[in-house]
Amino acid sequence: MLSSTVAVMAAVEPHIVSNPANISGKTFANPIIHADYSDPDAVASPDGRTFYMTASSFQCTPGLPILKSTDLVNWDIVNYALDSVPPVDFYAGTELPRHGKGVWAPCMRYHNGEYYIYWGDPDFGIYMVKAENPEGQWSEPVLVRAGKGLIDPTPLWDEDGKAYLANAWAASRSGFNSVITVSEMSADGTRLISKPRIVYDGNDGVNHTIEGPKLYRRNGYYYIFAPAGGVVDGWQLVLRSKNIYGPYEPRIVMAQGKSSVNGPHQGAWISTAAGEDWFIHFQDKGAYGRVIHLNPMQWHEDWPVIGNDTDGDGCGDAVEKWTRPAGLTAYNPNTTTSSEALFQWHANYSDFFGFPGGQSLMRLYGHTLSKDFVNIWEVPNLWLQKFPAEEFTMTANLRVSAKSNTEGGSSGIVVMGWDYCRLGLEKRGDSFVLTSATCTDAEQGTPETKNEIATFKPSRIYEAGLHPNMELDITLRVKVSKGGRCTFSYSTDGGKKFTHVKGLTFRARAGKWIGAKTGFYSITPGGDRPWLDVLSVNID
Repeated sequence: MLSSTVAVMAAVEPHIVSNPANISGKTFANPIIHADYSDPDAVASPDGRTFYMTASSFQCTPGLPILKSTDLVNWDIVNYALDSVPPVDFYAGTELPRHGKGVWAPCMRYHNGEYYIYWGDPDFGIYMVKAENPEGQWSEPVLVRAGKGLIDPTPLWDEDGKAYLANAWAASRSGFNSVITVSEMSADGTRLISKPRIVYDGNDGVNHTIEGPKLYRRNGYYYIFAPAGGVVDGWQLVLRSKNIYGPYEPRIVMAQGKSSVNGPHQGAWISTAAGEDWFIHFQDKGAYGRVIHLNPMQWHEDWPVIGNDTDGDGCGDAVEKWTRPAGLTAYNPNTTTSSEALFQWHANYSDFFGFPGGQSLMRLYGHTLSKDFVNIWEVPNLWLQKFPAEEFTMTANLRVSAKSNTEGGSSGIVVMGWDYCRLGLEKRGDSFVLTSATCTDAEQGTPETKNEIATFKPSRIYEAGLHPNMELDITLRVKVSKGGRCTFSYSTDGGKKFTHVKGLTFRARAGKWIGAKTGFYSITPGGDRPWLDVLSVNID
């Protein structure tokens, strides 16, 4: 069952995550989603008119976001398929965040009246969840194959009733990569019933780092769509064979070419009710993560060609603008400017993190830091969302609370990645001190650099058991401009007048396999835990 936190998130109105410029018009511009939905996969409903997408979520929860579209260009986030990352104890919120682990490269399929999602956890194996309605309740995860190094699974239910699963391998766990293997799978999709067999070896000096396979069948051929060449500068490869176990013939079907889109690859082939074919994939954009593109796809002599193939060589260039998909329902945008549905915790949710409700979107309780604390890379209850655009401003109305006998706790906003910057209120005696803290190479244990900005008296003090409680209302703002450049400001009058934090300019950096994120933190060196009420958040 979903936890109460996830249920709240799933129940809110759908939230648009797409490029606002693409709401209407005869053409669309890439990226269609300028946010980090890494390793996307998508599937059409049986009538080919509604589309669902999911993406890697790593250790963050809720996981496996479910995005919905009726036109392939504009997408809402409508649900999450995964409450907690399994094994639950390993990813528990009482432990250090397992940065970069967890849910890798999911594959979404529709079969026999149900939607399936398979994903690989490189430390534990291949998992699966399913649902009759992607916007409803998903099943508990099933461990389809235990083991280390198994990643990027993709199932296929064949015409003869047999089922198969292809996957790639992570060198960081197995000691090898650049091979695609296929195993036979039980018809119910819950377990593998044969040993894996290599069907393509990318250790050929040409298509190195082949991974992320997607398995399909068409016109008597088995196809494996797979990226090769690496995340930043790679290309989209397609393998073709008359036999599920090969041999497979390779062909590069999309690359950067003369476009400005680096490394266009890894995603989903989608067919629409109008008979068109499209390919959804990512582009790595550094601090912004892996943003989502849509490219046209056509078939020539039973080979797909993706993008714009102006020279007719069978390999298209990624498009930056194109005519919208035909014959699909016009998009009805949701105009919500901010929603808790976009936020994720940095680990499996624990009651000790905090709760939604009351007057706030979320109350975060201060995470008690370890005795050898260096930086917040160790903090699991960060409540964060992806960078939603190349340029944006996040404004948050906050209420910071701390017991009068507790010193040093801090709560506020953070831009999080391998480098991070946080701006918050720290309890000092009978006052709150607005403090910034920056950190470079957080994973390597680099200490924070802190600066004091201003001191404020509490806006309210009230009796609360043995020790009075101190409160301060403040509005904090971060503005992100092109290149991930971040500037900060604050307001003590409810957002009427903002003061720029001088000298605090920070350039966002991606995290471990994820783009930079922004959101909220609350920490304490010990004693009674302070807390942070996130009263409202606005993104524009």
